[in-house]
Amino acid sequence: MRARLALALLAFSLSLGSAPARADQEPAALGGAPAPMATHWITLGTMGGPIPSAERSQPANLLLRGPAAFLVDCGDGAVERLTGAHVRLEQVRGVVLSHLHFDHTAGLAAVLGLRFQTNVTQPLTIYGPPGTKALVAGLLAAMEPAVEAGYGLPGARTILPGDSVSVVELSDGATFRLGDIAVTARQNTHYSFQPGSAADARFKSLAFRFEAPGRTIVYTGDTGPSPAVEELAKGADLLVSEMIDVARTLANVQANTPNASADALTGIEEHLARHHLTPEQVGHLAQRAGVRALVVTHVVAPRASAGDRLGYLGRISRIYPGPTVIANDLDQF
Repeated sequence: MRARLALALLAFSLSLGSAPARADQEPAALGGAPAPMATHWITLGTMGGPIPSAERSQPANLLLRGPAAFLVDCGDGAVERLTGAHVRLEQVRGVVLSHLHFDHTAGLAAVLGLRFQTNVTQPLTIYGPPGTKALVAGLLAAMEPAVEAGYGLPGARTILPGDSVSVVELSDGATFRLGDIAVTARQNTHYSFQPGSAADARFKSLAFRFEAPGRTIVYTGDTGPSPAVEELAKGADLLVSEMIDVARTLANVQANTPNASADALTGIEEHLARHHLTPEQVGHLAQRAGVRALVVTHVVAPRASAGDRLGYLGRISRIYPGPTVIANDLDQF
């Protein structure tokens, strides 16, 4: 089994090819002509919330298409990780939110605030499920005192942060474009409201398929087992999937909130088990979808050691034999 895992990981690393030295530059082809634009995925933050980690930032990813960058989820620490990926804030042309849990959105305030502070006026479109407009409006409203104060210089011109920001709300089956990348959204099972209910209409969690020329990447967002996500991922070159270790996550919640009631813990455990994917479920998703390679993120397994990660890979590989990586922050694929 270990030999099989080693071969799979080696094949994956070879399939990735050489990444550009900097994410804000495209290498030149032989003879000095511009190289065809490449498509890269960087896992900026790989720790599922809400418990913070010293080793991993909250969920955030970066889709790079040539010099253009798109944030896919924007958890706390996303701006700092952008710096680590050598991506300037003005390169970020869009933000795609899978759902509105805090661990996936807390970094958006920093993105908007730093755009204002550093005078970034490049248009930014934020895509997300119903409620995204209210979220962004609230963040912009929270910035008003700092915006009005400015730097205290009489007559200084103030560019309002919202002037260059627009929001598009998405539902199941929505399609849109990020430059030359075609994107499809599907509702997943991170929530389990009754279909057609008022709550189901108000709260949606989405997975995304990004089809760039020459490469297709699917991002599950947070989800439990989902036929819609399986269909969305069919034949993808790369599947970026969440994963959870229910037992270790529940133990960490208990350690951090020792006074939590038995009812509260039962509810948390049910949510973790129903609305996230175990290693085996990740393997089934990748195998049934027939993806070429698998990256696992949203690693809700506090202080997971190298041995733990190898164990997760073993559980996945018993079902999905393809190349698989448990991602760290700032890994590039």
